[in-house]
Amino acid sequence: MATILVVDDELGIRDLLSEILNDEGHTVELAENAAQARAVRAQLRPDLVLLDIWMPDTDGVTLLKEWASGGLLSMPVIMMSGHATIDTAVEATRIGAAAFLEKPITMAKLLKAVDQGLNKTPAKTHQTAPTLLRVGSALSTELTVEHAMTGGVLPEPVIDLGPQNLQSFNLEGPLREARDEFEKAYFEYHLAKESGSMTRVAEKTGLERTHLYRKLKQLGVDLARSKRNAV
Repeated sequence: MATILVVDDELGIRDLLSEILNDEGHTVELAENAAQARAVRAQLRPDLVLLDIWMPDTDGVTLLKEWASGGLLSMPVIMMSGHATIDTAVEATRIGAAAFLEKPITMAKLLKAVDQGLNKTPAKTHQTAPTLLRVGSALSTELTVEHAMTGGVLPEPVIDLGPQNLQSFNLEGPLREARDEFEKAYFEYHLAKESGSMTRVAEKTGLERTHLYRKLKQLGVDLARSKRNAV
């Protein structure tokens, strides 16, 4: 897994992102301002940075520009803000930001952005401005800042699951046993698909994590085996 630096002056945001990313198996380093971010960047060279735009000492765009001009933008940087304008987003893109997350940040968007950031090369500086989304022949007037940084398109991840073996169930037995067999196969499938991530399985299946753990234990699902069989 990766080392991720979270830079945000809000303690609650740092704690929340740290908890989610730690649960995904990442090593998380925290900084509450640009000065701390510079120190962590110099010492650890993180694989990815989540960088807030509005901070008390130096704003995130200025820090991003500093890293880019100094040849230090060797890792993907995902910008975060609840008040940024499209102009700010486009500027960050030109400097070299890989993506943008608007606060409040949902778990699904966070994990998608992190996965995509870690699986592509860092953006080069002085990129051309993204093309805005067009609907039919008219330019859409409802672009969000996040859309502006992705050319108006939020790409969906593509997962190749390979050939799937058809699961056979004992339809001659009691309904409860057949249901348990199905549920076990269902959860094992999603655990393998999500590389053993309980956070993402909980999100995909619509269950609270506590309920999910209890259900897997009840069904006798081998979590270690599911991780080994992960795609």
